[in-house]
Amino acid sequence: MARIYPLFSSSKGNASFVGSPRGGVLIDAGVSCKRLMQALGDCGIPETAVQGIFITHDHSDHVKGLRMVTKRLGVPVYAQARTLRRLVDGELLAPGCRAVEMTGRVTAGDMELTAFDTPHDTEQSCGYRITTADGRHCAVCTDLGHVTPTVQEALLGCDLVLLEANYDPRMLANGPYPAYVKQRIASEHGHLSNPDSGALAAELIAAGTTRLILGHLSQENNTPALAERTVTEALHSFRRNGDYLLEVAPVETTGKMVVF
Repeated sequence: MARIYPLFSSSKGNASFVGSPRGGVLIDAGVSCKRLMQALGDCGIPETAVQGIFITHDHSDHVKGLRMVTKRLGVPVYAQARTLRRLVDGELLAPGCRAVEMTGRVTAGDMELTAFDTPHDTEQSCGYRITTADGRHCAVCTDLGHVTPTVQEALLGCDLVLLEANYDPRMLANGPYPAYVKQRIASEHGHLSNPDSGALAAELIAAGTTRLILGHLSQENNTPALAERTVTEALHSFRRNGDYLLEVAPVETTGKMVVF
C-alpha cells in the first residue's frame, strides 16, 4: 500500500511525500533542505526513496528549499510550463537539474501523476492526482480560492485527498492582516476557507473518498481544532471513523503517515 506523509503543511512551508520507504515522490519543497531531509529521516524514509519532485507553484512556501534539495538529491523536477519557466528564470533549481514539463501523465517509480489547474494568485498553480500500481488514487490540493469544475473532477473518486482548509472567515476578518491581504486570501484566487473545504469534503465522501487530511492551515487565521470542527460539522450526514477518516496535517511532521 502507498502512504502519504504530510511533512510540512502551513502558510509558512509545504512538502509531502507520497509512496513508501522503497520509493516515492515529493510534492513541493517549501522548507530548507536541512529541515526536509530531517523530516524524511524522522518518517523512516531514506533520501534515495525520492524519485522526483513535483511542484505545485512558485510561491516561496512551496519552493523555498528547492535549489538545495535538487542539488543534494539530483532527481528530476516536474512542473507545469509557466511554473517551470519561473523556476528556471528565478534560479530555483540546481545547475544541471533535469526540469520536466508536466504534460499528460508522468510516471515516477511505480506511480502515475497528473496535474490539474487550481485558481491561485500566481503565474500558474496546480494540484496533483496520484495513481499507485495497485490502482489506488490520492490527490494533493491546496492553494485555491474556489472549487472549479476542473478541481472537482480531478478529486472525485480519490481514496485520499490532502485538502486545503486555510482560514476561518471570522478569524481572517478580525485578524491583524492589512485589508488588501485579507481580500487576496478570501478572493477566488486566494485560499480555501474551512466552510468551503467542508462543502467539498462532503461531495468527495459521497463519491467514495474515505480519507481526508486537512492541510495548509494558516497559523494566523485558523486553528487545527477549528478547521477540524468546521469540516466535521459539514460531514454530519456521514459517520466519522465509519464512512471516513479525518486528520489535520501538522505544521511539521510527527513521523505519522496515512495509508490509502
